[in-house]
Amino acid sequence: MKQQFAAAALALLLAAAGPAPSPQAILASSPAAAWRAVAPENLLLLEFAGGRQVAIELAPHFAPGHVANIRKLVADGWFPRHAAIVRVQENYVVQWGDPTEKAPLPAGVVKSPPDGYEQPGQPTGFTALPYADAYNARIGHADGWPVATDGTAHWLPHCPTMLGVGRNMPPDTGSGAELYVVIGHGPRHLDRNIALVGRLLSGMESLSSLPRGTEALGMYKTEAERIPLQRAILASTLPPAERPAYQVMRSDTPSFAAWVDARANRRDDFFLRPAGGADICNLMPPTRQTAQAK
Repeated sequence: MKQQFAAAALALLLAAAGPAPSPQAILASSPAAAWRAVAPENLLLLEFAGGRQVAIELAPHFAPGHVANIRKLVADGWFPRHAAIVRVQENYVVQWGDPTEKAPLPAGVVKSPPDGYEQPGQPTGFTALPYADAYNARIGHADGWPVATDGTAHWLPHCPTMLGVGRNMPPDTGSGAELYVVIGHGPRHLDRNIALVGRLLSGMESLSSLPRGTEALGMYKTEAERIPLQRAILASTLPPAERPAYQVMRSDTPSFAAWVDARANRRDDFFLRPAGGADICNLMPPTRQTAQAK
């Protein structure tokens, strides 16, 4: 309730100052306190052949077992030895992993962690949105993450830029050795059916522009089409001066509430009829890269 009052007050102040601000204007005027830094231990940096670089924030609070596996795979150097992009499906996903599915996993990697689909209760700091959702009872945000909930459990929704874990048929939940990024319309029917372990912060253009696979489900037909994953590291393993730095807009701030309102009710000059609502996948908390970490 306090956030709603703060957002309303901010909106009134902005409206009194002139034309209704666009979402971009709200971001540009947001104070430093409206943003949180991505922790280096959660910042996964990937580089695929051709110089395609990707930065991902891992979500250990939502999928602790799968994220622990990913950390072990990265520490072992498993991805550069075995993984390549094997699937690019139009309006759906880019997926990478071991094309042979035979490479042994490092010691300590759990093959099917049980805790990546949902977590009990509601996350700390959850703020619900007032908009309806076709898939879940409530949607909202917590700590800069999109969240869906039914009141007894909560989970990450399948939206563009979200990082998921490939798996086979249940009860398999995947190990984290096979990963994908959503590049198309949010396949929300996958919510709570596949573990989501993070979110792409940068590099989407280098993945979404890849040639589509011509086999079933967008699989690449030949080895020559596959794109090797050449480097996978956590930013925390780099010297501090070499770590890239990213921020995510905090979802418990007046700036974020004003941004959400502006996204759902576009009042800037281009729009004739504000929608009066927004899908959770259109309200992914903004991210930005900042100066190199010191």
